[in-house]
Amino acid sequence: MTLLAWCVAWLLDVAIGDPQNWPHPVRWIGNLITLVQRAVRRACRSDRALRVGGGVMWLVVVGLTYGIAWGVLHLATLIHPWLGWGIEVWMIFTVLAGRCLARSAQDVERPLRAGELAESRLKLSWIVGRDTSQLQPEQINRAVVETVAENTVDGIIAPLFFLLLGGAPLAMAYKAVNTLDSMVGYKHEKYRAIGMVSARLDDVANYIPARLSWLLISAAALLCRLDAPRALRIGWRDRYHHSSPNCAWSEAAVAGALGIRLGGPNDYFGQRVEKPWIGDARRAIAIDDISRTIRLMWVASTLALLLFMAVRYWLVGAA
Repeated sequence: MTLLAWCVAWLLDVAIGDPQNWPHPVRWIGNLITLVQRAVRRACRSDRALRVGGGVMWLVVVGLTYGIAWGVLHLATLIHPWLGWGIEVWMIFTVLAGRCLARSAQDVERPLRAGELAESRLKLSWIVGRDTSQLQPEQINRAVVETVAENTVDGIIAPLFFLLLGGAPLAMAYKAVNTLDSMVGYKHEKYRAIGMVSARLDDVANYIPARLSWLLISAAALLCRLDAPRALRIGWRDRYHHSSPNCAWSEAAVAGALGIRLGGPNDYFGQRVEKPWIGDARRAIAIDDISRTIRLMWVASTLALLLFMAVRYWLVGAA
């Protein structure tokens, strides 16, 4: 039943993703973070106090998310096993973001293909933190490819990894960790202190999934008839060409598979940030690289699902 729930949730994400206006736990987690953050800021005035308060916020948000998810699932199962199974499917479905990620990338790609540069820049600004107002087509292509490559880890591979480790409640807790990092894990002045714990623990949570993504994307490159040996080589060579200890693993594997160069300098919050280049520019990046990266994302995440299902079956059987 557990493996069947994984498959059904996966297929639901592939088919419909995150429909607008549907209730979604990540929105509830975001509201909880906002409430707890306000309380922490009222109570903590110095940077040192904000760092401690940020740690308390992390414990409250992640702990409540896990506890509520476990409680709801346990109660539903006591009422009726099929109700519990349905809740499990729903929880797993909500932590997966493959369709949402693909749709967001395609929303940028479509106006770019039509020559509507302003519309493409606007749609890109919804999914990246950099300044998009002056980006040219090549830079937009690069930003979308990087976003899909990076979010393949925290949007699909990592939730599946924590699903394997601790079922739907732990996958939900991981989503809380990731949402905390997305909301407060920034290095600029407003969040540097209060978001320090969230940023560091998000790095810890993604440590293994990011490295698995290097192998999974390289295997996906082989199945997609791209350059799998180069994906492996560039993924390893450029694995630390990023301020994050995790992001470059997937980005470098994609860059190697496609034979393009990612990274480089970008503008964030009005400041120029110099970043190292990832990959080799064997050719100029093209708009078709967006669809190629989406295909790599789907194949790599499918391989992740199959791998984790096999491990689960080997460890505890199908139940």
